[in-house]
Amino acid sequence: MAIKAVLMLASLLSIATTVGIVVSLLQPTIKFFGEVSAVEFFTSTNWGPLFEPPHYGVLPLVSATLITTGIAVVVAVPLGLAAAIYLSEYAKPRVRKIFKPVLEVLAGVPTVVFGFFALSFVTPLLRSIMPFEMEIFNALSAGLVVGFMIIPIVASLSEDAMAAVPNGLREGSYALGASKMVTSLRVVLPAAFSGIVAAVILAISRGAGETMIVFIAGGLKANFTLDIGAAMQTMAAFIAAAGSGDVPVGTVEYDTIFAVGALLFVMTFAMNYVSARLVRKYREVYE
Repeated sequence: MAIKAVLMLASLLSIATTVGIVVSLLQPTIKFFGEVSAVEFFTSTNWGPLFEPPHYGVLPLVSATLITTGIAVVVAVPLGLAAAIYLSEYAKPRVRKIFKPVLEVLAGVPTVVFGFFALSFVTPLLRSIMPFEMEIFNALSAGLVVGFMIIPIVASLSEDAMAAVPNGLREGSYALGASKMVTSLRVVLPAAFSGIVAAVILAISRGAGETMIVFIAGGLKANFTLDIGAAMQTMAAFIAAAGSGDVPVGTVEYDTIFAVGALLFVMTFAMNYVSARLVRKYREVYE
């Protein structure tokens, strides 16, 4: 009974935290849209709430967030799934016990360290090998390092999902003459699909909300462009920059922090909702 009460308390605390976040965002966001047109906010490509005259088109921040997150996904999903397949299907138990904790160490590295790594190492490397011109602050470098940061999320959760697949499915595949690679890709991977989808969506949400890497390496210039070699400002980077203490509390400029934060919250909530629907739809239950 005591254990049940503790678990219930933990669940209620999580729900209360989410409700608290929504409440803290709601009032300033409503106040913001009482003074700024929602049409301008969602359709304009000019963003400069801290300049004179101010512009409140959020599309440059949204596009920068989607671009850097997309680059991160292109990096994290293939490498993370490859690591998960190796750990689940190929690695010996002793190797798995060593490699998996080492891989998860990446998740414990402070993101500010990743940001300076992107700025001081990845960006100079890319500028020396890329055939197109790149700025010192750019979306490509930030996206790549965000991708490396979320690899442990994809790899660890996907490996857990694949390890939960019954060995009977593997043995049946081997009995039919399938190789280990075919069994991994055609049997184990589809059987663990719901868990892998959940891992990928969680990683995408984590990448979309990343702050310090894009703040340091991506730049603070609100560009509405598809040029990955240009500086961009993501939604999280703007919140970090505007919330540094230079913006007077109670002004429209200050309320933009909450409006952008509410939009980012809605985007990540939508991704997690889609993830939950996909997990329920493709979930496999084994006896």
